[in-house]
Amino acid sequence: MNQKIGVIGTGQVGEALANGFLAHGGTVMRGSRDPGRLAEWKLGAGAKASTGTLADTAAFADVVVLAVKGAGAESAVDLCGAANLNGKTVIDTTNPIAEAPPVHGVMKFFTTPDDSLMERLQRRVPGAHFVKAFSCVGATLMVDPKLPGGPPTMFICGNDAGAKRATEAILKEFGWEIWDFGAAEAARAIEPLSIVWCVPGFLGQSWNHAFKLLKA
Repeated sequence: MNQKIGVIGTGQVGEALANGFLAHGGTVMRGSRDPGRLAEWKLGAGAKASTGTLADTAAFADVVVLAVKGAGAESAVDLCGAANLNGKTVIDTTNPIAEAPPVHGVMKFFTTPDDSLMERLQRRVPGAHFVKAFSCVGATLMVDPKLPGGPPTMFICGNDAGAKRATEAILKEFGWEIWDFGAAEAARAIEPLSIVWCVPGFLGQSWNHAFKLLKA
């Protein structure tokens, strides 16, 4: 993988994907509102790893990965800067999880069935090429998932065919099967899969699972 990847976010998802890109040969910059929060990660990540502000990271990258809490996604995109995102593939891992506890294991969203967080982000930066991916699995299985049932299925969507091909190439290298759900509106269906994925975890059953679409 000979690409410059900018990972926006300091949490588990950002760390897992940043480490995965490094392991697969990428050059990675992780971005934060406060880059000092990533100093420890940078020390142990090797010569192809760096850190910066959100704008630094978006400007550096060939491919941007948005790996922040859903509630902060729009402000993170603003801080990246439209000029730094225009024309680039932006892999959107976020989900519109509301600041409310789950009810019997079921999370609440701040979007409606007729909207999605990715659509809001796409409208915010029309020149960027958003692709929904990595939104319906936990951080520990995002890169090189090894499961008894074989490669799991990643559901993606987005308006730009080239950006989806770039995302598919990354997913294949990371060991995923891919199902393209079409245009950005399909994020209305993909994002709620995170609710389904989380129920077993919140009920104390398992966090170590992924979806697989079986085809005839």
